[in-house]
Amino acid sequence: MPYVLLVLAIASEVCATSCLKLTDGFSKLWPSVGVGIGYVLSFALLGQALKKIPVSVAYAVWSGAGTAAVAAIGVAAFGEQLGKAQLAGIALIIVGVILLNLRAGH
Repeated sequence: MPYVLLVLAIASEVCATSCLKLTDGFSKLWPSVGVGIGYVLSFALLGQALKKIPVSVAYAVWSGAGTAAVAAIGVAAFGEQLGKAQLAGIALIIVGVILLNLRAGH
């Protein structure tokens, strides 16, 4: 169950961060409301997940998965481009999260 909460926390954070682009500097009400709700929900779920998951693992997964997902959404929904350096950076984040998870088992 804690990993389900973590996945939901990631999804909420990704939705909130994606909505930031739509707020137009917080000048549009509904995307701004979505940002606020998404971040509050994300932190609440992350806090619950941290009851059972080590903070080093949970935060690495939360931030790493969120970063990769938002980058993908930027490409798919907003027409942003990722170069080789950005793709390498995302790959390094994923490798780092995997290594933290491997160490957490010991």
